[in-house]
Amino acid sequence: MKKTSLKSVLFTLFLLIAGALPALAGEGGESGKALILGLSAIGAGLAIGPAAGGAGAGQGQAVRGACEGMARNPQMAGKLTTTMFIGLAIIEALAIYGLVIALILLYANPLAG
Repeated sequence: MKKTSLKSVLFTLFLLIAGALPALAGEGGESGKALILGLSAIGAGLAIGPAAGGAGAGQGQAVRGACEGMARNPQMAGKLTTTMFIGLAIIEALAIYGLVIALILLYANPLAG
């Protein structure tokens, strides 16, 4: 299976957005509103996807590090657990920010009018 490069993905997104701009420049109407809502759905997916993936990867690394630390020094298990949970809460906040952006784009879109 061929690996897709970041350059080709960004170029495809650029073409998608550049193709949508002339439709947005025309008179209002329902087609412009539908296009804005469709692009907002794509933007919501692009907002929540990396946020959730990054948060999951970060939480996995945090738990792995805490488990390694507890295995090396069992007396520090209480402090490591407390610190790990604080870190997990901060990491989860980043995913929640992505969710909030996605919900704003879907339900309270300032561009949709």
